[in-house]
Amino acid sequence: MSKLLDGKKVSELLAKGLAIKVRKLKNKPKLAIIQVGDLEESNTYIKKKLAFAKKIGVIAIHKKYPKNARENEIISDILKYNADVSVHGVMIQLPLSKGFNKNNILESISSKKDVDGLTAKNTKLLFDNSEAFVPATTKGILSLFEYYKINLTGKKAIIVGQSSLVGKPTALAFLNRKATVTVCNIHTKNLEKETKSADILVVAAGHPNLITKKHVHKNQIVIDVGINILPNGKITGDADYKNIKSLVRAITPVPGGAGPMTVVSLFQNLLKAYFGAKKS
Repeated sequence: MSKLLDGKKVSELLAKGLAIKVRKLKNKPKLAIIQVGDLEESNTYIKKKLAFAKKIGVIAIHKKYPKNARENEIISDILKYNADVSVHGVMIQLPLSKGFNKNNILESISSKKDVDGLTAKNTKLLFDNSEAFVPATTKGILSLFEYYKINLTGKKAIIVGQSSLVGKPTALAFLNRKATVTVCNIHTKNLEKETKSADILVVAAGHPNLITKKHVHKNQIVIDVGINILPNGKITGDADYKNIKSLVRAITPVPGGAGPMTVVSLFQNLLKAYFGAKKS
């Protein structure tokens, strides 16, 4: 029987620890969440972040722009948040509406308030193994490994998906922890052969049930980052959880695996930014 890597349970434990820290603070950490457009998935993710902020006692402000907003207006507001000492973290809910330069907007965020870890400076720190703010999903995976005592040293890790949000930072973080890492993408030949060679398989391709029984083996740990909404409204991951859960050593469910860990990790980064600001 495979082990369930329960992100919801671990997230709740970490949330309790964060709430205890926040309770002791006179001035509460504050997060600015910026959204452009009205994508339903983004609305759902933001609701979860706002609810989590309330649960642990931090302040979260949600600034929502129409999809036809001016880019310079958004950047101007970000610069105001950068200068505001009461704001400790700034994040952009991705994806942005079409027509916006994502890099211009992201790079306007102060690296000291970049709690999503997506600015060039924080990416470079991750690249150099001097991790400042690790992107939330990657940080969540690492925290899950820490809780379940999964050691990356010497392990062969295959990552399916090369996004700047998940695939690439996760590959770098795994390399920093002495794993041997291969990143697969849509052009990878014989994906089945690649995934079957993995000790640890991370799937973040945005393709429902991409990973099937033929892609896995019994000693494997599978981390499913995919969140896909089916026509019937059900949520499924990138792995065929129902049919592979009994075939692998350990696996994250969807929902309840990487998702809750991503949210708690964002707020761990916010607390890190808060205490970093106190020191400077």
